[in-house]
Amino acid sequence: MEEIKILAIESSCDETAAAVVVNGRDVRSNIISSQINLHTLYGGVVPEIASRKHVENINYVIQEALDQASVSLDDLDAIAVTYGPGLVGALLVGVAEAKAIAYAKGLPLIGVHHIEGHISANYIENKDLEPPYICLVVSGGHSHLVKVTDYGEYEILGRTRDDAAGEAFDKVARAIGLGYPGGPKIDKVAKEGNPDAVDFPRASIADNQYDFSFSGLKSAVLNYLNQCEMKGITYNQADVAASFQKAVVDVLTDHAMMAIDESGMDKLAIAGGVASNSALRRSIQEACERKGISFYSPSPILCTDNAAMIGAAAYYEYQKGVRHGWDLNAIPNLKLGER
Repeated sequence: MEEIKILAIESSCDETAAAVVVNGRDVRSNIISSQINLHTLYGGVVPEIASRKHVENINYVIQEALDQASVSLDDLDAIAVTYGPGLVGALLVGVAEAKAIAYAKGLPLIGVHHIEGHISANYIENKDLEPPYICLVVSGGHSHLVKVTDYGEYEILGRTRDDAAGEAFDKVARAIGLGYPGGPKIDKVAKEGNPDAVDFPRASIADNQYDFSFSGLKSAVLNYLNQCEMKGITYNQADVAASFQKAVVDVLTDHAMMAIDESGMDKLAIAGGVASNSALRRSIQEACERKGISFYSPSPILCTDNAAMIGAAAYYEYQKGVRHGWDLNAIPNLKLGER
């Protein structure tokens, strides 16, 4: 089988990442330079700082990816890059770099949708996974329930109406004094708490049963904390974290199972940063086992932003003949399925 080697670049938020991926599923290198310690000082990602750090790091990260994969730019078949959605300044750094390399080496340029990358992370570790299947994508900026009908072909069943799941995790973590990043910290503290201590609401959307809403849940947590403060009651941080997490996990699991039942599919995958949450993974895995359907998930390092997932998605675009011109631009609000 011919080897298609793709250098992939990801810079949509606060990770500068580059990877060399062969034939979509064989990762030869996956380098991630995280800025998380820097942004923790500010309690969240500062877009201007993220962009500046990408400019500083990107050449080094790409060179390290090439070195680790034992290839040079002359060995590559294509250059892939995330062009949306994300922070516009951060995206522009990766897009400009990818265009420069592709132009200089006369290589095809493939722009990849960030969410499509997250979905495609499942192909790296699950060599047997092929469409069609249902995928639950949950990250800091996105909550999508997607029917993957083919490689690069998606039908969005549901999406968040307000806060994404990861966004709610960050805001609640800050409110209960855990700080940033919220997801991993709530996951850790919740293990010490009682998930049934506080009965937080589970929102359902009347006109689309698959859509999500987490802003009401976030407000309910804030109201609970305010009431405790007004009454002079000390709340248990672990109990609040566990109860909030259970409310999010219950909704995500219920919607995913509803999609499985109504679509008749026998495969469910999860993707995105929140997909590394241990309670969510356990809940969905148990629900899948009860229904006798196959469950797929990337390892935690492939749930967070990385370039290997972009290389995986790009391979299937490459095979379909998708090529982008030198006018490829960053699109911060790019919708899944748009070209």
